[in-house]
Amino acid sequence: MSLIEPVSVAENNMKGFCAPCSTVLFMVRYSDRRREMKISEDIRSVTYLKSNAADMLRQINETHRPVIITQNGEPRGVLRDPESYKRVKSAIGFMKLLAQGEVDVREDRTTGQKKMFRRLKNRLKAGI
Repeated sequence: MSLIEPVSVAENNMKGFCAPCSTVLFMVRYSDRRREMKISEDIRSVTYLKSNAADMLRQINETHRPVIITQNGEPRGVLRDPESYKRVKSAIGFMKLLAQGEVDVREDRTTGQKKMFRRLKNRLKAGI
């Protein structure tokens, strides 16, 4: 299952969330059962990390589940595989863009479709 899936605004009754356009938005879903945290495997001490680093790297790359690293019983860091890190970073970037768009809609900083395509066409003709 993909981390980011298309979701219809109307289907999810998301009032005020880009409501005027009623387009397909993307939402993050964490429903892949294989990636649910297993407390006995996914919370480790820094001492365990020091003596079992290779095993922990193998585990996170096989399971794609993050491992929480603790020090003195308190969480101090998270170890994750590169693929999951890239997906999460990409999803956060996308959500930031959506949030910026929502602010633009609320503050009426929008342009109609015809006007926008006319502007783009003129810029392309001008070579800008």
